[in-house]
Amino acid sequence: MTHTDPIADLLTRIRNAYSARKRNLTCPSSRFKQEILKVLKKEGFIEDFLVSTESGFNSLEISLNIDKKIKFIKRISKPGQRIYSAAKDLKKVLSGLGIAVISTSQGLMTVEEAKSKKLGGEIICEIA
Repeated sequence: MTHTDPIADLLTRIRNAYSARKRNLTCPSSRFKQEILKVLKKEGFIEDFLVSTESGFNSLEISLNIDKKIKFIKRISKPGQRIYSAAKDLKKVLSGLGIAVISTSQGLMTVEEAKSKKLGGEIICEIA
């Protein structure tokens, strides 16, 4: 089955797993998804993730941190409408309680890191 937005699929799987209070989930792998998961791991939203190969296909096995309460996970930039922002226009999520993942020329990072490095880019998602 083809997905038009695999990043939204990843975020939906994480949101549903948190709602069902699951500790682990599996989804198809890509380098971009791995970079998003590295940011989420650094911020404490997930405990760890592992790339595994089953029957020739790579998949991500994600261990969630269910102690951290997630209010929402929202995809901002979509395939049909890309949302870009300059470094000076980047805003905090819920007055600093959440994070936004942004794709910059130096890789994926949070909005706070991008502001400190004075980088703009595509806003991928918001998590709080």
